[in-house]
Amino acid sequence: MRPLDYEIVIGLEAHSHLATESKLFCGCSTAFGAPPNTHTCPVCTGQPGSLPVMNRKAFELALTTALALDCEITQRTIFDRKNYYYPDLPKNYQISQLYHNLGVDGHIDLELGDHVRHVRIHNVHLEEDAGKLLHPEDIATSTLFDNADTIGEGQTMVDLNRTGIPLLEIVTEPDMRSIDEARAYMESLAALLRWLGVSECKMEQGQLRFEPSISLRPMGAEEYGVRVEIKNVNSIKAVVHALEYELRRQTDALDHDEPVVRETRLWDEDAGRTAPMRSKELAHDYRYFPEPDLVPVEVDDAWVDRVRATLPELPQARRQRFVDQLGLPAYDAGILVGDRALADYFEECVAGGAEPKAAGNWLMGSVMRRLGDQAIAIADLRDTVPPARLCELIALVADGTLAQNTAKKVFDAMADTGKSAADIVEAQGLRQVSDTGELEGIVLGVLRDNPQAVADLRAGKKKAQGFVMGQVMRATKGKANPQVVAKLIAQKLPEV
Repeated sequence: MRPLDYEIVIGLEAHSHLATESKLFCGCSTAFGAPPNTHTCPVCTGQPGSLPVMNRKAFELALTTALALDCEITQRTIFDRKNYYYPDLPKNYQISQLYHNLGVDGHIDLELGDHVRHVRIHNVHLEEDAGKLLHPEDIATSTLFDNADTIGEGQTMVDLNRTGIPLLEIVTEPDMRSIDEARAYMESLAALLRWLGVSECKMEQGQLRFEPSISLRPMGAEEYGVRVEIKNVNSIKAVVHALEYELRRQTDALDHDEPVVRETRLWDEDAGRTAPMRSKELAHDYRYFPEPDLVPVEVDDAWVDRVRATLPELPQARRQRFVDQLGLPAYDAGILVGDRALADYFEECVAGGAEPKAAGNWLMGSVMRRLGDQAIAIADLRDTVPPARLCELIALVADGTLAQNTAKKVFDAMADTGKSAADIVEAQGLRQVSDTGELEGIVLGVLRDNPQAVADLRAGKKKAQGFVMGQVMRATKGKANPQVVAKLIAQKLPEV
C-alpha cells in the first residue's frame, strides 16, 4: 500500500500555562527567566506539613476556556494525585484531574478552505506543572548560572521554578484526518487562548506544549489503527515534522506487513526522527486517588453564568461580523481577527470614521509591517499612533491631500515621533498637488521633452504611460496626484 491507501487519524493533547501571577496551589511567582530554584516554597516542593490552597483565578481561567470550547461543565470537580517518580517532581506526585474533569464534550471548528473539520474536545482539566531538567547543553548556553563553567561535564541540574505553575490540559478526540488539520488545530487553539487572555502561549518559554497521537488505518476502515504518542515536542513546526516522520515510518511498516507497536516515542529535533522511550516509562501505574488536602470545588450555575458573561465575542463570530456587517473579504477578516488587540484597533478605526476596507488594508500593510520590523505588539503602537490618528491619516489619503506612497512615509514618522499626520505633512511640505492649473504646465513640459514617449503613448504602449507619470512625479518631488496627472496626460497628448 502507498500513503494514499491509508487514512491518518490524529488526536492532540495541549498543555498551556495559565496567565496567573502565582502558582496553582501556592503564592510563588510564575515569572519566567528567574535564576533556578528561586521561585519555590515548601508547598510547591512538597515539604512535610505544607498544604496546598487552590488559586481561584487559575480555576476561573480554566472555566473560561472550557466555556469558550462549548464544553459541558462538571458541577463537582475533584483533584487527584497522579503518583510517579521523576527528578523534576519533588513531591513524587502531581495534582491533576482524572475522574472529574472541569469541562467535557466540547468542540472547535476548523475552517480549512474547502471544508470545515469539527474537532471534538474530550476534556479540559487543571493540573500543576512539573519542574525542568537542565542538561549540559542548556547550562552552557544559559545566562542564569554564575558558575556554569564549574558544573561538571555530563551533569544534569533540576530547576523547580516551573513546579506548580497552573497548567491547563485540553484533550481532543482522534478527529483530525490530515497533518494540515493538526496544524490548523494547534494554530487555532493557540489563537483562542491568547484571544481569551488565559495564556500568552509563548512556546519558546514552555507556556504551550502539544503531544500528538497518530495512527493509520486502511481507507474505509472503521477500526482505529495502532496509536503512537509523541512527546518532547516544543513547537508547532516540530509537531508537524514529527507527524510527517511517523506517517512515513508507519506507512513503511504497514507496507511490509510489519506490526506498528503501541508506544510512546520521543521526537529528536536534531536527528529529525522519533525514537521509542525506555520501556519502564511506558508502563506507569499512576495509582490515582483523590487529593486528600484539597476539598472538591462546587461549580454552581451562578458561577458559570458570571464567567460566561465575561467571555468576549469569539474569533469566528467576529470574523463573520466583519464580513457581514462591514463588507470585508473573508481573507481580510481572518487576518484581522488573528489577534484580538489588532481586531480591537481596527474596530476603533472604523468607529472613528475610516472606511473598513481602507482601515483593514492599513492594518494588514504598514501597521503589521511595523510590528514585525520593530518586534512590538499593537498595544505598543497605540502609544504613538492611536486609532484616531490613523483615521486622520486615512482621511488625508481619501481626500487627495496625500499620495498613498507618501502616506506610508508619514505613518512611519508618526510611529517614530508620536506627532499627528497633519503636523508632519505641514512641517515637511508633503501635501499632494491636485491643482490642474499647477500641473498642466509640468505635464506639457514632460511630454514635449520626451518625443519618443509621446510616440509610444500614441501607439498604445503602456510602459510609456508609466514613464511619463514617473517624470511628472520626479518634477513634483512625488507630490502630484496620480489620478489628476493621468487625466492631464490624456488631455494634453493631442496638443504635443
